[in-house]
Amino acid sequence: MPDPVAVVVRHHGRDLSGTTLPGESWAAAAERVAGASSVDPTAVDLSGEVKRFDVTPDRVVTLRAMTLGDLDLVTRWRDGAAVRQWWQVGAEQTLEQIREMYAERIAGRSPTRMWIIEVNGRSVGFVQDYVLRDYPDYAVLTPDPEAVGVDYAIGADEWRGRGLGPAVLWSWMRQTRQLRPEAITYFSAPDHRNRASLRVLAKAGFAAGTWFDDPQSDGSVHTVVGCTLDVRRVLG
Repeated sequence: MPDPVAVVVRHHGRDLSGTTLPGESWAAAAERVAGASSVDPTAVDLSGEVKRFDVTPDRVVTLRAMTLGDLDLVTRWRDGAAVRQWWQVGAEQTLEQIREMYAERIAGRSPTRMWIIEVNGRSVGFVQDYVLRDYPDYAVLTPDPEAVGVDYAIGADEWRGRGLGPAVLWSWMRQTRQLRPEAITYFSAPDHRNRASLRVLAKAGFAAGTWFDDPQSDGSVHTVVGCTLDVRRVLG
């Protein structure tokens, strides 16, 4: 039986402390430590020995399905320098190609699903997810072909660098736990040079693993770091 894990929840300006019970997930422990609250605790930093959460009713991060009406905004985000740096490592895509790709996904003609990140009802970025087995060339490079893969981007410049990343991933993780209850692993593979993304994933509970070369559509490769999340341990 694993040793108890320390959990701290920041709630109304106070740090509430506890430990996981036998067989209890980190999320369940945080909810128990927080006590009665209209807002579930959100992961702040799960990378250390102490798992830190926060109850923040004034900042609500949610995901909604992307629609055709979002395409202009998402295309602008993808064309921004901060997003383009990591999302067009291989062959460059024109804005029209990006738009057509997302339109195909919105229409359900692709295994990849698209979500819009909202903070207090304001659209600030996007998430895409997929089951790895639906992309065989990619699945063979990962430890669990049945894992759900995830990528995300904060598109709004004013929301970048404000510690939003872990909350975005936590919202996606909680939603995916409901939509894909059979999945026991979540997976992401950022570029090895993208230290900010690797740090965000660690704070959300992902563990960095094997480095591998990810083939690109133009025949090139770029080196990524496979990061996995144990769904049962973190979310229950």
